Amino acid sequence: MTRIELTVDGAKVVDDVEPRLLLVQYLRERLGKTGTVIGCDTASCGACTVHLDGHSVKSCNVLAVQADGAEVTTIEGLATDGELHPLQEAFHECHALQCGFCTPGMIMQAADLLAENPHPTETQIREGLEGNLCRCTGYQNIVRAVQYAADAASTATDGGAA
Repeated sequence: MTRIELTVDGAKVVDDVEPRLLLVQYLRERLGKTGTVIGCDTASCGACTVHLDGHSVKSCNVLAVQADGAEVTTIEGLATDGELHPLQEAFHECHALQCGFCTPGMIMQAADLLAENPHPTETQIREGLEGNLCRCTGYQNIVRAVQYAADAASTATDGGAA
């Protein structure tokens, strides 16, 4: 067993884990963060995407011990004070999901994309999300939702001026 200390969704966690335990398994099985979805276990689908020290990672490709000392944000940690994160709201408003399986990973990846590029083009959004797979929607509404969130953030920061 290896002792790890990390912050998950703002809460400090100290735990003993097997060195081979994946971060996605730790989050789901030990911490109950079931919004982080196990999709492929090969880092191919992106359903398990979380933020590790502010950047998106596929948590099925990271060992829990590698997150020692880090800050992890899951889809549950995006909402604050009972209010949805703008991307969560945008996915709802733009009907950017069908089955919802990929949605947490898509939102986490999109949040990282918008943090790096607050005004992405449609092509940049598609390229930024290309490591996350959706088998239901055809991506159009997902791209629309990311653009909606970017536009809403832009409007909020400039006071609604065009």
